[in-house]
Amino acid sequence: MSDVTPIPEGYEMITPYIGVNDGAAAIEFYKKAFGATEIMRMPGPDGKSVGHADLLLFGRMHLMLADEAPEMGFRSPRTLGGSPVMLHVYVDDADATVERAVAAGAKLVRPVADQFYGDRAGGVEDPFGHSWWFATRKEILSPEEMVKRAPH
Repeated sequence: MSDVTPIPEGYEMITPYIGVNDGAAAIEFYKKAFGATEIMRMPGPDGKSVGHADLLLFGRMHLMLADEAPEMGFRSPRTLGGSPVMLHVYVDDADATVERAVAAGAKLVRPVADQFYGDRAGGVEDPFGHSWWFATRKEILSPEEMVKRAPH
């Protein structure tokens, strides 16, 4: 047991764990839209729903998901009427990532554009109600330069 590390490799950052209203369809969407690799999937108590799944997105980011479990207080944005959370991901090409997500069924929320803070970024809402913001860093700016460039 001395080989066990308290934080698993690849999980050093926040790992989003999202609730969806159709786990199997969500997994297929994330594969198509973001090139996800399915690490594992466990069935829910009914044997049909997704009780837990772990996906790897963009070759480096874990995303866990499960079908809603209201008895545990675990609900999806569709049940709650939206989500106050945006998942922000830096990618090599924000334009191509957003285009692929929209082609897979995501709704374009904000077209990709150059931002005052040095990123090229845009946003989508996936078919399960989760908001995604994809960005590609184009220039490194000081906080002072960002404040100067910020819209007033």
